Amino acid sequence: MDERLERFVREKFRSAGRQYARAKQAYDDGRREFDADLPRDEDGNVRLVCRRHAERRAVSVAATGHPACFEAGHPDCEGCAEDVLSGVVETW
Repeated sequence: MDERLERFVREKFRSAGRQYARAKQAYDDGRREFDADLPRDEDGNVRLVCRRHAERRAVSVAATGHPACFEAGHPDCEGCAEDVLSGVVETW
């Protein structure tokens, strides 16, 4: 009886691992497609309007979706990062 339970649990963990790997791959694929659609300057930096300083900026975006000027905890920066991730950035 214990062997069957152990086999069942092992199979479920493997299945969950495969499902996680597929979801991560789909996310990474979508992320690459998304990154290509952001407005960029000639150096490849994303062109956006900074909410915090109300100025035009061309910044790099990390794999996490945060602009290089991002400051964690600041409401304007948090909102900007959410906009970048959703693909709705104010641009110039």
